Amino acid sequence: MAAQHDIECDLLVVGGGINGVGIARDAAGRGLCVVLCEKDDLAAHTSSASSKLIHGGLRYLEYYEFALVRKALIEREVLLRSAPHIMRPLRFVMPHRAGLRPTWMIRAGLYLYDVLARREILPGSQGVNLRCHPAGRPLKPEFKKGFVYSDGWVDDARLVVLNAMDACRKGAAIRTRTACTGLRREGGAWIATLQGLDGAVQTVKARCVVNAAGPWTMDLLGMALPGRDVRPLRLVKGSHIVVPKLFEHDHAYIFQHPDGRIVFSIPYEHDYTLIGTTDLDYQGDPGKVAIDDAEVAYLCRLAGEYFAQTIVPSDVVWSYSGVRPLLEDPQRSAKALTRDYKFSVDDDGAPLVNIFGGKITTFRKLAEEAVDLVCKALGSPKPHWTEKACLPGGDLFGDTPQNCAVLRYGDWEQKIKHQYAWLPPALAARYCRAYGTRIHTLLGGCTSLAGLGGEFAPGLHMAEIAYLRRYEWAMTAQDILWRRSKLGLHTPADTAARLDAWLVDNPLGTPGAVSAPASA
Repeated sequence: MAAQHDIECDLLVVGGGINGVGIARDAAGRGLCVVLCEKDDLAAHTSSASSKLIHGGLRYLEYYEFALVRKALIEREVLLRSAPHIMRPLRFVMPHRAGLRPTWMIRAGLYLYDVLARREILPGSQGVNLRCHPAGRPLKPEFKKGFVYSDGWVDDARLVVLNAMDACRKGAAIRTRTACTGLRREGGAWIATLQGLDGAVQTVKARCVVNAAGPWTMDLLGMALPGRDVRPLRLVKGSHIVVPKLFEHDHAYIFQHPDGRIVFSIPYEHDYTLIGTTDLDYQGDPGKVAIDDAEVAYLCRLAGEYFAQTIVPSDVVWSYSGVRPLLEDPQRSAKALTRDYKFSVDDDGAPLVNIFGGKITTFRKLAEEAVDLVCKALGSPKPHWTEKACLPGGDLFGDTPQNCAVLRYGDWEQKIKHQYAWLPPALAARYCRAYGTRIHTLLGGCTSLAGLGGEFAPGLHMAEIAYLRRYEWAMTAQDILWRRSKLGLHTPADTAARLDAWLVDNPLGTPGAVSAPASA
């Protein structure tokens, strides 16, 4: 197919995970002309397969990664301020297990965790008597003492989407379902060939390229610079399981294991508990990663060593796996690999910036440093800005991020529920958490439940489907039910098939497409 008219830009970002969209947002906000392409959906892979935590990485202290932990602890509160609707503080309980880390070591680690970076939002750690604390009730009776510390929870896939939305709002072109199939230097620029889902081909001329392809970073690097034998990445598989709710309180758990790994047990979607993760070297296609029976059994067994309730594989209602592209270190096991990041810049012609490693908590800092490199390479330094900016929907109490936003989230939610008193409380609460102040755009002046266009499935109204298609690049049932929301856990089993069929029959922009089908 003949190529369409070329696009010229300052920066082409390849990869629509958290690092790619963070870089696109930062660069667009500094005035660069940005194009981002992603071969699948936003957050389709690693960035929607995390443990859903904004955390410093307590266990990294054992590997003397003090700089990484400090950086992550600082970013933890920056992020909580920027998007208080999709993030929240979360207290973790670590039951002390005899024969593993001694109490003095845990106390020392938690003290460092508390003081390595300034805390303005989250409370510090403390010892706890599990015989008296609500978190002790679901545990086996031998766990009598433990420790409590703070981190944060995040809707990881929505974090990616919000960064893409902000990048778009600042002028970036976000192209999902668009693969970079060719990349070469020519005449002092990069010429990239982009192919859409329909097979249409477009060429982009870019002054600079950022390779943020995650598990596919080395593939893109090989395309751009053939013959380079550099393998700084090691792919590590992390899997999680979701089971019916194991406890009623709002704390999470961090469980130790004799093999040195840790597993989280986290309240999830009101009715469930999320358990993970595993750390296994991975050799296959990152796009086809899936949990295996041994991982399910491992997570059930480890959780069952702590909880009084027996947990078996048949309890699992959902699972997911992701491939983390971590910095290679042949001397370390998968669980011990650093979660830090590094860059390589090839400036033998138009610059190519490659991103290696990273974690969700430090994505904003990674993006800031990457765009510094881009601006330097292009000879146009621009000031930082993202640390003092809210993400879309996060401006609950004004345009400037504030500590009080995440601490007073409940007050804001009650105000919204009063404003839209016709919304069922559970639906209003979900809209507030997912969309923040963009709930007003979603509801679009509706004054009754009927104005939402009907209910496609329990909790999923046609107005939300229309919003996600128009503003958030949602194209499939998987996008809507599992990445933009977790309604897949709460709707009938046939919802995805029906929704996919409806989306095909009602292309975006079809008149009347916001009305629910008769069979809904």
